[in-house]
Parts: sequence; C-alpha cells; structure tokens
Amino acid sequence: MSIRATNQADVIPLRPLPTAASPAIPATPELPGLPREPLWRDLVGEVLRRERQAQGRTLKEVSEAARISMAYLSEVERGRKEASSEVLAAAAQALGLSLADVLALAGERLVSLTAVRARSRAGAGSLGAAGGHRSVRTAGPARRGGPAGPMGGVLLAA
Repeated sequence: MSIRATNQADVIPLRPLPTAASPAIPATPELPGLPREPLWRDLVGEVLRRERQAQGRTLKEVSEAARISMAYLSEVERGRKEASSEVLAAAAQALGLSLADVLALAGERLVSLTAVRARSRAGAGSLGAAGGHRSVRTAGPARRGGPAGPMGGVLLAA
C-alpha cells in the first residue's frame, strides 16, 4: 500500500446536499422525503438578505454602514458563517432594524418550517399533526414606526 493510499480519508460533508424537492432544507437520512431541521444561521442569513433586497440595497452599502466586510456579510447571508450577536446587531442596525426584529423574523420562519416538518411527519405516520408541540401567540418586537415587528406578531412553538 502506498503512502498516498494510507493518507486518504473519507470526506463527510458538514451540510447535506439539497434535494430537488426542497433545496433550502434537505431531507433527513432517517426519514427520506422529510425536510431536515433548518440551521439558525441559515434562517438569520435569509432574513438579512431578504430585508436588504427589499430595501433595494447592495451588499456593499449595508456592509459599509454596518462596518462589516462585504465578504463576511455575504457569508452570513448565505448561512456559511455563524455571526456573533455584535455582528448581527450591526447588520440589523444598518438595515434599520433591531436585533430583536431580525431574531423574531428568523423565529417566524423557523416556526413555519417546523410546521411543514410536522405535517410531513404526520403524513409519514409519525407523531400527530401538531408534532407533539403546542403553539403560543405573542406580541411582536418593538420597532420604530409602530408597536409591532416588521411582520406583526410572532408564533412560537414550545
């Protein structure tokens, strides 16, 4: 056996490859066809990108306002980097949001994806339609220009 063969190792990807049915949330290996639990960094990045694009702003504009490198902000938006709370707060502020707004929006997205997962599980004959979770309705985060967050109240699963 050559030294080259002994130094080779299997590569295990940290992120599963997207499926054709759901590119953002791959299927779980245990239950093929069921979407995988989303990563928090993906959800937060999705919120930041969606808000930036809704304002018609470029990565460069927001990164300069937040004093974050454009490359790093891009990686955060794509869910490639787990940003610190300081970085998230700076990006949120550059977008005219509070950190609470960004986290509430990411939480809303998590709840909606979790509901899809619970429905898929129920269809697969697993837990019940509620997936064993109860829902709680709370008021949205405080925001400039109104008492509720950018998308109103937040639905949280407990």
